[in-house]
Order: sequence, then C-alpha cells, then structure tokens
Amino acid sequence: MRQTRIVVVGSANMDLVGMAPTLPRPGETVLGADFVMVPGGKGANQAVAAVRAGASCAFLGAIGSDAFGVTLRARITAAGVDTGQLRVVYGASGVALVMVNAEGENAILVTPGANGAFTGLTEGELTAVREADVLVAQLEVPVETVTAAAVAARAAGTRVILNAAPARQVPAELLAAVDLLVVNETEAQALTGRGREEPQALLELVPRAVLTLGGQGAWYGDRDGVAVHVPAVKVDVVDSTAAGDAFTAALAVAWGEGRDLVDAVHWATAAGAACVRRLGASVALPHRAEIDELYAPPA
Repeated sequence: MRQTRIVVVGSANMDLVGMAPTLPRPGETVLGADFVMVPGGKGANQAVAAVRAGASCAFLGAIGSDAFGVTLRARITAAGVDTGQLRVVYGASGVALVMVNAEGENAILVTPGANGAFTGLTEGELTAVREADVLVAQLEVPVETVTAAAVAARAAGTRVILNAAPARQVPAELLAAVDLLVVNETEAQALTGRGREEPQALLELVPRAVLTLGGQGAWYGDRDGVAVHVPAVKVDVVDSTAAGDAFTAALAVAWGEGRDLVDAVHWATAAGAACVRRLGASVALPHRAEIDELYAPPA
C-alpha cells in the first residue's frame, strides 16, 4: 500500500516543559520536579506524529534564525519529516512555556516568534499542498496562510483537516474549504457558542466534525446523519500536552489510508491515549505499533 502523503501547515516551537506537583496560581512560585526542552508547536507535533503513524509528511512553516531554530529543524528532520521548504526568518523562533502537574494537566504560554511571519505561500508550498492526499492545519500561524492553503487544497481535491486550535473565530472562507474539523470543548464553544451538549452545531459550519472530550473520548458526526461517541482508552496519564496533536495526525493518516471515519476516530483515540503516557510533546508522540496495541475497532 502506498504511504499516505500528508502536508502539515503550521507552527514550530521550542517547548520548555517543567513538571511540578501543582500548577502555580497568579503570583505564586512552585518548586518544580523535572525539566525537559523538546521541539513542539502544533504543526511540528502533528507532522512528526503523522510520520510515526505511518505516513510520509512535509512540514510547511517558519523557524527563527536563533539557536532554537537550528535545533528545531534538526530534530524535526531527524524524525523523518520533509523540511525542505521549512522557512528561516530573522529573529526568534516560537517558544512555548509548558507547566505540567502531577495529574498530567498543563498550562501553556506560547510566544509565536517566527510563526507569526509565516505569510504569503510560495508556489512551491502551494504545489506541495495540491499534491498531498491530506492537508492538516491549525491556528498557531496567521489565519490568512491557513486559508490560502486550505483553498488551494480544496481546488486540487486534497482533503482538508482543520484542527481549530487555539480557540478563536474562523473566517467563513476557511470553513468553506474544510472537509473535517477537529476541536476540543473550548474550541467548539468559541466557534458555535455551544459545547459538548450540542456537538451537532459544528455541522452547521463543516460537513464532518470531531469533538475531542479528553478522558471521555470523542464525538464524531457528519451531515449524512452519523453521530457516534467513541470512548477513551484508559491509560495512566503522565502529560496530556501533545495528545490532541497525536489524535489529529493519526486521524489524518487513517482517513488518508481509506479507513471509514468512525474507525479512523477509534484509531486516533488510541493514538491520543498512547501519547499521554510519556512526558513532553514531540518525544511522547506514538509510533504506529503503539497505536495498534491500544486500538479497539468499532463494535
């Protein structure tokens, strides 16, 4: 079987991750237990996760001219992602300050850096999008860039998955080009004004949607009348930072391979569960065998 070709348009950050028993309140200093520095950013995470899940993947984004940028490119490339068109812009790379408590909950501050300068897609970047099986995008880079990529993908017959994170309003032009929307409860609330009680509201915006529910699993629905709840896979949670990225990437890979979307959501749920068992973002992203180990097909 030919590998699914995925292009990810998104962010790359250096994640500075601190572990502590509790998350600090405003004005409070908490003594941490551990620290790691790993590549992150939703775009880079999803690109690495797609490769580990079995796809070939090109990453379109921007890194800075600083030492973090050098490390980001080296680590993303070493993971097997095609970074041939990854831009370098003068100045700082994106940085995420991540705090994780003993229960695996996190608080994250992101400074976009070079990600904010990722504008005006080149013809080479647009060609990569058009030749992909699936385009995956998020909202940590300028929304105009995401929109341009999605419109080009739609025109070429490339499937478009939008992980509408972080939570914000999404322009109608972008939503019109989306085949599958992936959001958590906060993001769904930002888009529709309604939460988990009315997930069908997402289908007023796009033809297919997944609402992730953390430890409660995920909901999938489409305009053909399918609406199912996929239960979570129970594991010991260490760090949930990149669980959504593992989920989205695995969903893209499974759909690109021709799986039914309900089955793809089950497989993606296993990917998210495999991810939360380790500390960090990109270092925690699961390989295909780990996903298969936890995967339970639809009944």
